[in-house]
Amino acid sequence: MKQEFPTPPRAVEFSEQVRKRLEDVKGAGGTRETVTVDWNGQALHCEVIDCSVSSLFYNPGTHRIRAQRSHDSAKDAALAADPWTGGSQEYLQFLLQADPADPNRRDPDFDKLKESLDQFGQNDPGLITHHGILVNGNTRTAALRELGQQTMRVGVLPEWFDWDDINSVELALQLRRDHRRDYSYINRLLAMEEQAGLGRTPDAIAKDFRIRTSTYHQERWILATIREQISRSANGNAAGLRLVDFEDHQEKLKELHRAHEKLVTVDPDRAEVLKELRMAAIVMGFAKTDVRHIDEGFRDRYLTRTMSPGFSGPAGEQAAVAVPGLGGVTLPGASSAVAEARALNDKVLRAKALAAASSDVASDQERRGAQDVFQEAREAFDQAIDAAGRDARLKKRKQMAPARIADACADIDQSVVELVQARASRSLDEEALDEAVLKLRESLRKLAQQAGRGAKTPGDGVSWLIEAVAVETSG
Repeated sequence: MKQEFPTPPRAVEFSEQVRKRLEDVKGAGGTRETVTVDWNGQALHCEVIDCSVSSLFYNPGTHRIRAQRSHDSAKDAALAADPWTGGSQEYLQFLLQADPADPNRRDPDFDKLKESLDQFGQNDPGLITHHGILVNGNTRTAALRELGQQTMRVGVLPEWFDWDDINSVELALQLRRDHRRDYSYINRLLAMEEQAGLGRTPDAIAKDFRIRTSTYHQERWILATIREQISRSANGNAAGLRLVDFEDHQEKLKELHRAHEKLVTVDPDRAEVLKELRMAAIVMGFAKTDVRHIDEGFRDRYLTRTMSPGFSGPAGEQAAVAVPGLGGVTLPGASSAVAEARALNDKVLRAKALAAASSDVASDQERRGAQDVFQEAREAFDQAIDAAGRDARLKKRKQMAPARIADACADIDQSVVELVQARASRSLDEEALDEAVLKLRESLRKLAQQAGRGAKTPGDGVSWLIEAVAVETSG
Protein backbone atom coordinates (compact mmCIF):
# COMPACT_ATOMS: atom_id res chain seq x y z
CA MET A 1 0.00 0.00 0.00
CA LYS A 2 0.98 3.66 -0.35
CA GLN A 3 3.66 4.96 2.01
CA GLU A 4 4.31 8.43 3.39
CA PHE A 5 7.95 9.53 3.68
CA PRO A 6 9.60 12.32 5.69
CA THR A 7 11.02 15.44 4.10
CA PRO A 8 14.57 15.03 2.71
CA PRO A 9 17.47 16.78 4.41
CA ARG A 10 18.26 20.31 3.22
CA ALA A 11 14.75 20.46 1.75
CA VAL A 12 14.29 24.15 2.59
CA GLU A 13 17.65 25.04 1.05
CA PHE A 14 16.93 23.05 -2.11
CA SER A 15 13.45 24.54 -2.42
CA GLU A 16 14.93 28.04 -2.23
CA GLN A 17 17.41 27.21 -5.01
CA VAL A 18 14.59 25.85 -7.17
CA ARG A 19 12.51 28.96 -6.57
CA LYS A 20 15.43 31.18 -7.64
CA ARG A 21 16.06 29.16 -10.81
CA LEU A 22 12.40 29.32 -11.75
CA GLU A 23 12.52 33.11 -11.34
CA ASP A 24 15.66 33.24 -13.50
CA VAL A 25 13.93 31.24 -16.23
CA LYS A 26 10.93 33.55 -16.20
CA GLY A 27 13.16 36.65 -16.19
CA ALA A 28 15.25 35.47 -19.14
CA GLY A 29 12.37 36.01 -21.57
CA GLY A 30 11.90 34.08 -24.79
CA THR A 31 10.30 30.66 -25.13
CA ARG A 32 10.32 28.66 -21.91
CA GLU A 33 10.33 24.85 -21.83
CA THR A 34 7.54 23.18 -19.88
CA VAL A 35 6.49 19.59 -19.25
CA THR A 36 2.78 18.77 -19.11
CA VAL A 37 1.49 16.16 -16.67
CA ASP A 38 -1.94 14.81 -15.85
CA TRP A 39 -3.01 15.68 -12.31
CA ASN A 40 -6.48 14.55 -11.25
CA GLY A 41 -7.71 14.79 -14.83
CA GLN A 42 -6.26 18.27 -15.37
CA ALA A 43 -3.31 19.33 -17.52
CA LEU A 44 -0.57 20.72 -15.28
CA HIS A 45 2.23 22.68 -16.99
CA CYS A 46 5.53 22.60 -15.08
CA GLU A 47 8.48 24.89 -15.79
CA VAL A 48 11.73 23.12 -16.70
CA ILE A 49 15.08 24.03 -15.13
CA ASP A 50 18.60 22.61 -15.12
CA CYS A 51 19.41 20.84 -11.89
CA SER A 52 22.49 19.16 -10.42
CA VAL A 53 22.18 15.38 -10.76
CA SER A 54 23.95 14.80 -7.45
CA SER A 55 21.45 16.95 -5.54
CA LEU A 56 18.41 14.89 -6.51
CA PHE A 57 16.84 12.11 -4.44
CA TYR A 58 15.48 8.86 -5.84
CA ASN A 59 11.82 8.46 -4.97
CA PRO A 60 11.53 5.66 -2.35
CA GLY A 61 7.84 5.27 -3.22
CA THR A 62 8.26 4.87 -6.98
CA HIS A 63 6.10 2.13 -8.44
CA ARG A 64 8.93 1.10 -10.75
CA ILE A 65 10.79 -0.88 -8.06
CA ARG A 66 8.10 -1.38 -5.43
CA ALA A 67 8.27 -5.18 -5.60
CA GLN A 68 12.06 -5.29 -6.05
CA ARG A 69 12.60 -3.55 -2.71
CA SER A 70 11.91 -6.92 -1.05
CA HIS A 71 15.08 -8.31 -2.67
CA ASP A 72 17.07 -7.49 0.49
CA SER A 73 14.86 -7.33 3.57
CA ALA A 74 17.46 -5.59 5.74
CA LYS A 75 18.10 -2.82 3.20
CA ASP A 76 14.37 -2.50 2.57
CA ALA A 77 13.77 -2.00 6.29
CA ALA A 78 16.54 0.61 6.45
CA LEU A 79 15.07 2.37 3.43
CA ALA A 80 11.62 2.47 5.04
CA ALA A 81 13.15 3.89 8.25
CA ASP A 82 15.17 6.60 6.48
CA PRO A 83 14.99 6.75 2.66
CA TRP A 84 17.38 9.69 2.30
CA THR A 85 20.58 8.24 3.76
CA GLY A 86 23.46 7.27 1.49
CA GLY A 87 22.85 3.56 1.97
CA SER A 88 19.13 3.79 1.18
CA GLN A 89 19.70 5.90 -1.93
CA GLU A 90 22.45 3.51 -3.07
CA TYR A 91 20.03 0.59 -2.68
CA LEU A 92 17.48 2.43 -4.83
CA GLN A 93 20.13 3.08 -7.50
CA PHE A 94 21.08 -0.60 -7.44
CA LEU A 95 17.44 -1.64 -7.96
CA LEU A 96 16.89 0.89 -10.74
CA GLN A 97 19.66 -0.68 -12.83
CA ALA A 98 18.77 -4.29 -11.91
CA ASP A 99 16.73 -6.90 -13.78
CA PRO A 100 13.17 -6.74 -12.33
CA ALA A 101 12.88 -10.55 -12.29
CA ASP A 102 16.30 -11.10 -10.70
CA PRO A 103 17.90 -8.03 -9.07
CA ASN A 104 21.20 -9.91 -8.84
CA ARG A 105 21.47 -9.41 -12.60
CA ARG A 106 21.89 -6.11 -14.40
CA ASP A 107 18.97 -5.15 -16.64
CA PRO A 108 19.93 -5.02 -20.36
CA ASP A 109 17.24 -2.35 -20.86
CA PHE A 110 19.05 -0.12 -18.39
CA ASP A 111 22.25 -0.42 -20.40
CA LYS A 112 20.34 0.42 -23.60
CA LEU A 113 18.96 3.54 -21.90
CA LYS A 114 22.43 4.49 -20.71
CA GLU A 115 23.85 4.01 -24.21
CA SER A 116 21.08 6.16 -25.71
CA LEU A 117 21.70 8.96 -23.19
CA ASP A 118 25.42 8.81 -23.88
CA GLN A 119 24.94 8.96 -27.64
CA PHE A 120 22.00 11.33 -28.03
CA GLY A 121 21.73 13.09 -24.68
CA GLN A 122 18.60 13.66 -22.62
CA ASN A 123 15.46 13.94 -24.71
CA ASP A 124 12.52 14.44 -22.35
CA PRO A 125 12.88 16.29 -19.05
CA GLY A 126 12.45 14.50 -15.75
CA LEU A 127 10.09 15.67 -13.03
CA ILE A 128 10.87 16.63 -9.42
CA THR A 129 9.21 18.10 -6.36
CA HIS A 130 10.32 21.39 -4.85
CA HIS A 131 12.35 19.31 -2.37
CA GLY A 132 14.33 17.52 -5.09
CA ILE A 133 12.53 14.15 -5.06
CA LEU A 134 12.36 12.53 -8.50
CA VAL A 135 8.79 11.80 -9.58
CA ASN A 136 9.68 10.88 -13.15
CA GLY A 137 13.16 10.08 -14.42
CA ASN A 138 14.54 7.94 -11.58
CA THR A 139 16.06 5.42 -14.01
CA ARG A 140 17.43 8.15 -16.27
CA THR A 141 19.06 9.81 -13.29
CA ALA A 142 20.74 6.54 -12.33
CA ALA A 143 22.07 6.21 -15.89
CA LEU A 144 23.24 9.83 -16.01
CA ARG A 145 25.11 9.36 -12.73
CA GLU A 146 26.90 6.31 -14.13
CA LEU A 147 27.84 8.39 -17.17
CA GLY A 148 29.24 11.13 -14.96
CA GLN A 149 26.80 13.79 -16.19
CA GLN A 150 26.58 16.81 -13.92
CA THR A 151 23.13 18.23 -14.74
CA MET A 152 19.76 17.17 -16.12
CA ARG A 153 16.63 19.01 -17.23
CA VAL A 154 13.68 18.59 -14.89
CA GLY A 155 10.17 19.97 -14.64
CA VAL A 156 9.22 21.24 -11.18
CA LEU A 157 5.91 20.31 -9.57
CA PRO A 158 4.01 22.87 -7.46
CA GLU A 159 5.44 23.48 -4.01
CA TRP A 160 2.24 22.39 -2.28
CA PHE A 161 2.25 18.85 -3.78
CA ASP A 162 1.92 16.07 -1.17
CA TRP A 163 2.61 12.31 -1.46
CA ASP A 164 -0.89 11.57 -2.77
CA ASP A 165 -0.29 14.06 -5.59
CA ILE A 166 3.18 12.64 -6.28
CA ASN A 167 1.87 9.08 -6.59
CA SER A 168 -1.02 10.20 -8.78
CA VAL A 169 1.25 12.05 -11.21
CA GLU A 170 3.81 9.25 -11.36
CA LEU A 171 1.12 6.69 -12.15
CA ALA A 172 -0.44 8.90 -14.83
CA LEU A 173 2.95 9.36 -16.49
CA GLN A 174 3.66 5.64 -16.43
CA LEU A 175 0.32 4.73 -18.00
CA ARG A 176 0.85 6.94 -21.04
CA ARG A 177 0.93 4.84 -24.18
CA ASP A 178 4.17 6.46 -25.35
CA HIS A 179 6.10 5.76 -22.14
CA ARG A 180 9.38 4.07 -22.94
CA ARG A 181 9.67 1.56 -20.16
CA ASP A 182 6.72 -0.21 -18.54
CA TYR A 183 6.43 -1.17 -14.91
CA SER A 184 7.32 -4.77 -14.24
CA TYR A 185 4.34 -7.10 -13.83
CA ILE A 186 4.27 -7.22 -10.01
CA ASN A 187 4.70 -3.45 -9.79
CA ARG A 188 1.64 -3.00 -11.99
CA LEU A 189 -0.31 -5.24 -9.62
CA LEU A 190 0.87 -3.17 -6.65
CA ALA A 191 -0.11 0.05 -8.41
CA MET A 192 -3.63 -1.32 -8.98
CA GLU A 193 -3.84 -2.35 -5.35
CA GLU A 194 -2.81 1.14 -4.28
CA GLN A 195 -5.49 2.72 -6.46
CA ALA A 196 -8.10 0.39 -4.96
CA GLY A 197 -6.92 1.42 -1.49
CA LEU A 198 -7.70 5.01 -2.41
CA GLY A 199 -11.33 4.03 -2.91
CA ARG A 200 -11.38 4.05 -6.71
CA THR A 201 -13.78 1.70 -8.49
CA PRO A 202 -12.62 -1.34 -10.49
CA ASP A 203 -14.03 0.20 -13.68
CA ALA A 204 -12.08 3.43 -13.19
CA ILE A 205 -8.83 1.63 -12.39
CA ALA A 206 -9.24 -0.71 -15.36
CA LYS A 207 -9.78 2.29 -17.63
CA ASP A 208 -6.59 3.97 -16.40
CA PHE A 209 -4.57 0.79 -16.91
CA ARG A 210 -6.20 0.22 -20.32
CA ILE A 211 -7.46 -3.25 -19.44
CA ARG A 212 -10.90 -4.87 -19.13
CA THR A 213 -12.56 -4.84 -15.73
CA SER A 214 -12.48 -8.65 -15.75
CA THR A 215 -8.70 -8.47 -16.22
CA TYR A 216 -8.45 -6.09 -13.26
CA HIS A 217 -10.27 -8.62 -11.05
CA GLN A 218 -7.95 -11.34 -12.35
CA GLU A 219 -4.89 -9.27 -11.42
CA ARG A 220 -6.22 -8.62 -7.92
CA TRP A 221 -6.82 -12.38 -7.44
CA ILE A 222 -3.27 -13.10 -8.59
CA LEU A 223 -1.73 -10.57 -6.19
CA ALA A 224 -3.80 -11.93 -3.30
CA THR A 225 -2.65 -15.45 -4.17
CA ILE A 226 0.99 -14.33 -4.30
CA ARG A 227 0.71 -12.65 -0.91
CA GLU A 228 -0.84 -15.81 0.52
CA GLN A 229 2.05 -17.91 -0.81
CA ILE A 230 4.59 -15.50 0.69
CA SER A 231 2.87 -15.60 4.07
CA ARG A 232 2.77 -19.40 4.09
CA SER A 233 6.40 -19.67 3.00
CA ALA A 234 7.59 -17.78 6.08
CA ASN A 235 5.60 -19.84 8.60
CA GLY A 236 6.53 -17.47 11.40
CA ASN A 237 10.23 -17.48 10.50
CA ALA A 238 12.36 -14.66 9.17
CA ALA A 239 12.92 -16.52 5.90
CA GLY A 240 10.14 -16.17 3.36
CA LEU A 241 9.57 -15.73 -0.34
CA ARG A 242 9.45 -12.21 -1.80
CA LEU A 243 7.23 -10.44 -4.30
CA VAL A 244 10.12 -10.34 -6.75
CA ASP A 245 10.24 -14.16 -6.73
CA PHE A 246 6.97 -14.18 -8.74
CA GLU A 247 7.98 -11.55 -11.29
CA ASP A 248 8.67 -13.97 -14.16
CA HIS A 249 5.47 -16.02 -13.80
CA GLN A 250 2.83 -13.70 -15.26
CA GLU A 251 1.45 -16.02 -17.93
CA LYS A 252 1.47 -19.09 -15.64
CA LEU A 253 -0.45 -17.17 -12.98
CA LYS A 254 -3.01 -15.94 -15.50
CA GLU A 255 -3.54 -19.47 -16.82
CA LEU A 256 -3.93 -20.71 -13.24
CA HIS A 257 -6.63 -18.12 -12.59
CA ARG A 258 -8.55 -19.09 -15.73
CA ALA A 259 -8.38 -22.80 -14.89
CA HIS A 260 -9.35 -22.16 -11.25
CA GLU A 261 -12.33 -19.96 -12.18
CA LYS A 262 -13.59 -22.55 -14.65
CA LEU A 263 -13.45 -25.34 -12.07
CA VAL A 264 -14.42 -23.58 -8.84
CA THR A 265 -18.12 -23.25 -9.75
CA VAL A 266 -18.32 -26.99 -10.46
CA ASP A 267 -16.15 -28.41 -7.67
CA PRO A 268 -14.46 -25.97 -5.24
CA ASP A 269 -12.29 -28.68 -3.64
CA ARG A 270 -10.87 -29.81 -6.97
CA ALA A 271 -10.24 -26.17 -7.86
CA GLU A 272 -8.22 -25.70 -4.66
CA VAL A 273 -6.21 -28.87 -5.33
CA LEU A 274 -5.41 -27.54 -8.80
CA LYS A 275 -4.36 -24.17 -7.35
CA GLU A 276 -2.06 -25.69 -4.72
CA LEU A 277 -0.31 -28.07 -7.11
CA ARG A 278 0.16 -25.48 -9.83
CA MET A 279 1.49 -22.91 -7.38
CA ALA A 280 4.02 -25.47 -6.14
CA ALA A 281 5.13 -26.09 -9.73
CA ILE A 282 5.35 -22.34 -10.42
CA VAL A 283 7.50 -21.79 -7.32
CA MET A 284 9.74 -24.64 -8.47
CA GLY A 285 10.27 -22.86 -11.78
CA PHE A 286 8.60 -25.23 -14.23
CA ALA A 287 7.87 -23.90 -17.70
CA LYS A 288 4.37 -22.81 -18.72
CA THR A 289 3.98 -25.82 -21.02
CA ASP A 290 4.84 -28.13 -18.10
CA VAL A 291 2.49 -26.44 -15.63
CA ARG A 292 -0.39 -26.93 -18.08
CA HIS A 293 -0.16 -30.70 -17.57
CA ILE A 294 -1.13 -30.25 -13.89
CA ASP A 295 -4.87 -30.60 -13.44
CA GLU A 296 -7.04 -31.45 -10.43
CA GLY A 297 -6.33 -35.19 -10.87
CA PHE A 298 -2.57 -34.81 -11.33
CA ARG A 299 -1.68 -35.81 -7.78
CA ASP A 300 -3.68 -39.07 -7.75
CA ARG A 301 -2.79 -40.15 -11.29
CA TYR A 302 0.88 -39.23 -11.42
CA LEU A 303 2.43 -37.57 -8.37
CA THR A 304 1.65 -40.35 -5.93
CA ARG A 305 3.77 -42.68 -8.09
CA THR A 306 6.84 -40.45 -8.06
CA MET A 307 6.76 -38.75 -4.64
CA SER A 308 7.80 -40.58 -1.49
CA PRO A 309 4.90 -41.48 0.85
CA GLY A 310 4.23 -38.93 3.55
CA PHE A 311 6.11 -36.09 1.82
CA SER A 312 3.16 -33.75 2.24
CA GLY A 313 2.37 -34.83 5.77
CA PRO A 314 -0.50 -36.89 7.19
CA ALA A 315 -3.71 -37.14 5.22
CA GLY A 316 -7.24 -36.91 6.52
CA GLU A 317 -10.13 -34.50 6.91
CA GLN A 318 -9.19 -31.17 8.49
CA ALA A 319 -11.03 -30.10 11.59
CA ALA A 320 -14.14 -27.95 11.26
CA VAL A 321 -13.53 -24.20 11.28
CA ALA A 322 -15.44 -21.97 13.72
CA VAL A 323 -16.99 -18.83 12.21
CA PRO A 324 -16.20 -15.80 14.42
CA GLY A 325 -19.24 -13.95 15.76
CA LEU A 326 -21.80 -16.63 14.89
CA GLY A 327 -22.15 -18.32 18.26
CA GLY A 328 -20.29 -21.53 17.68
CA VAL A 329 -21.37 -22.06 14.07
CA THR A 330 -18.75 -24.10 12.21
CA LEU A 331 -17.95 -24.87 8.61
CA PRO A 332 -16.46 -28.15 7.43
CA GLY A 333 -12.69 -28.18 7.06
CA ALA A 334 -10.92 -28.78 3.80
CA SER A 335 -11.22 -32.25 2.31
CA SER A 336 -8.30 -34.63 2.65
CA ALA A 337 -7.33 -34.02 -0.97
CA VAL A 338 -7.19 -30.25 -0.41
CA ALA A 339 -5.37 -30.67 2.92
CA GLU A 340 -2.74 -32.93 1.35
CA ALA A 341 -2.21 -30.63 -1.64
CA ARG A 342 -1.91 -27.63 0.67
CA ALA A 343 0.56 -29.43 2.94
CA LEU A 344 2.65 -30.42 -0.06
CA ASN A 345 2.71 -26.86 -1.37
CA ASP A 346 3.57 -25.49 2.09
CA LYS A 347 6.56 -27.80 2.25
CA VAL A 348 7.75 -26.62 -1.16
CA LEU A 349 7.22 -22.94 -0.29
CA ARG A 350 9.11 -23.17 3.00
CA ALA A 351 11.94 -25.22 1.50
CA LYS A 352 12.35 -22.70 -1.32
CA ALA A 353 12.41 -19.77 1.11
CA LEU A 354 14.76 -21.41 3.60
CA ALA A 355 17.18 -22.63 0.91
CA ALA A 356 17.54 -19.05 -0.37
CA ALA A 357 17.81 -17.46 3.10
CA SER A 358 20.92 -15.56 4.15
CA SER A 359 23.42 -17.00 6.61
CA ASP A 360 22.22 -14.72 9.41
CA VAL A 361 18.71 -16.21 9.11
CA ALA A 362 19.46 -19.91 8.67
CA SER A 363 22.48 -22.12 9.23
CA ASP A 364 24.28 -23.90 6.38
CA GLN A 365 22.84 -27.19 7.58
CA GLU A 366 19.28 -25.80 7.56
CA ARG A 367 19.73 -24.40 4.06
CA ARG A 368 21.19 -27.65 2.76
CA GLY A 369 18.33 -29.62 4.30
CA ALA A 370 15.78 -27.28 2.74
CA GLN A 371 17.52 -27.56 -0.64
CA ASP A 372 17.36 -31.38 -0.41
CA VAL A 373 13.60 -31.21 0.32
CA PHE A 374 13.07 -28.77 -2.54
CA GLN A 375 15.09 -30.92 -4.95
CA GLU A 376 13.18 -34.06 -3.93
CA ALA A 377 9.89 -32.36 -4.65
CA ARG A 378 11.10 -30.96 -7.96
CA GLU A 379 12.34 -34.32 -9.19
CA ALA A 380 9.02 -35.95 -8.24
CA PHE A 381 7.07 -33.23 -10.05
CA ASP A 382 9.39 -33.47 -13.05
CA GLN A 383 8.79 -37.21 -13.43
CA ALA A 384 5.05 -36.83 -12.87
CA ILE A 385 4.78 -33.98 -15.40
CA ASP A 386 6.74 -36.06 -17.92
CA ALA A 387 4.27 -38.94 -17.48
CA ALA A 388 1.29 -36.58 -17.77
CA GLY A 389 2.80 -35.08 -20.90
CA ARG A 390 3.25 -38.51 -22.51
CA ASP A 391 -0.37 -39.38 -21.77
CA ALA A 392 -1.53 -36.04 -23.17
CA ARG A 393 0.43 -36.59 -26.39
CA LEU A 394 -0.94 -40.13 -26.70
CA LYS A 395 -4.48 -38.89 -26.14
CA LYS A 396 -3.97 -36.21 -28.76
CA ARG A 397 -2.75 -38.79 -31.28
CA LYS A 398 -5.75 -41.01 -30.52
CA GLN A 399 -8.12 -38.12 -31.08
CA MET A 400 -6.38 -36.67 -34.13
CA ALA A 401 -7.99 -38.92 -36.80
CA PRO A 402 -11.56 -38.56 -35.45
CA ALA A 403 -11.06 -34.80 -35.15
CA ARG A 404 -9.93 -34.51 -38.76
CA ILE A 405 -12.95 -36.55 -39.94
CA ALA A 406 -15.22 -34.24 -37.94
CA ASP A 407 -13.59 -31.24 -39.65
CA ALA A 408 -14.10 -32.91 -43.04
CA CYS A 409 -17.80 -33.43 -42.23
CA ALA A 410 -18.15 -29.74 -41.45
CA ASP A 411 -16.49 -28.89 -44.77
CA ILE A 412 -18.84 -31.23 -46.65
CA ASP A 413 -21.87 -29.68 -44.91
CA GLN A 414 -20.66 -26.25 -46.00
CA SER A 415 -20.11 -27.59 -49.53
CA VAL A 416 -23.80 -28.65 -49.66
CA VAL A 417 -24.88 -25.08 -48.88
CA GLU A 418 -22.52 -23.62 -51.47
CA LEU A 419 -23.60 -26.24 -54.03
CA VAL A 420 -27.24 -25.20 -53.65
CA GLN A 421 -26.29 -21.53 -54.02
CA ALA A 422 -24.16 -22.22 -57.09
CA ARG A 423 -26.95 -24.18 -58.81
CA ALA A 424 -29.45 -21.41 -58.01
CA SER A 425 -27.21 -18.82 -59.62
CA ARG A 426 -26.26 -21.17 -62.48
CA SER A 427 -22.57 -20.69 -61.69
CA LEU A 428 -21.65 -24.26 -60.78
CA ASP A 429 -18.62 -25.81 -62.48
CA GLU A 430 -20.01 -29.34 -63.04
CA GLU A 431 -16.70 -30.74 -64.27
CA ALA A 432 -14.79 -29.51 -61.21
CA LEU A 433 -17.51 -30.91 -58.92
CA ASP A 434 -17.31 -34.33 -60.56
CA GLU A 435 -13.51 -34.38 -60.22
CA ALA A 436 -13.71 -33.44 -56.53
CA VAL A 437 -16.29 -36.18 -55.82
CA LEU A 438 -14.01 -38.77 -57.45
CA LYS A 439 -11.22 -37.69 -55.11
CA LEU A 440 -13.64 -38.03 -52.20
CA ARG A 441 -14.50 -41.57 -53.29
CA GLU A 442 -10.82 -42.54 -53.35
CA SER A 443 -10.25 -40.98 -49.94
CA LEU A 444 -13.22 -42.89 -48.50
CA ARG A 445 -11.80 -46.15 -49.87
CA LYS A 446 -8.49 -45.52 -48.11
CA LEU A 447 -10.29 -44.56 -44.91
CA ALA A 448 -12.46 -47.72 -44.99
CA GLN A 449 -9.40 -49.88 -45.53
CA GLN A 450 -7.55 -48.44 -42.52
CA ALA A 451 -10.60 -48.13 -40.24
CA GLY A 452 -11.52 -51.78 -40.72
CA ARG A 453 -7.99 -53.10 -40.23
CA GLY A 454 -7.63 -55.01 -36.95
CA ALA A 455 -11.18 -54.17 -35.79
CA LYS A 456 -12.85 -57.42 -34.68
CA THR A 457 -16.20 -55.78 -33.97
CA PRO A 458 -16.31 -52.42 -35.78
CA GLY A 459 -18.85 -49.87 -34.62
CA ASP A 460 -21.88 -48.75 -36.60
CA GLY A 461 -20.05 -45.93 -38.34
CA VAL A 462 -17.04 -47.97 -39.46
CA SER A 463 -19.34 -50.88 -40.46
CA TRP A 464 -21.41 -48.54 -42.66
CA LEU A 465 -18.26 -47.11 -44.27
CA ILE A 466 -16.85 -50.58 -45.08
CA GLU A 467 -20.19 -51.74 -46.49
CA ALA A 468 -20.71 -48.57 -48.55
CA VAL A 469 -17.26 -48.79 -50.12
CA ALA A 470 -17.68 -52.55 -50.78
CA VAL A 471 -21.04 -51.95 -52.54
CA GLU A 472 -19.58 -49.12 -54.62
CA THR A 473 -16.57 -51.27 -55.59
CA SER A 474 -18.67 -54.34 -56.54
CA GLY A 475 -21.08 -52.17 -58.47
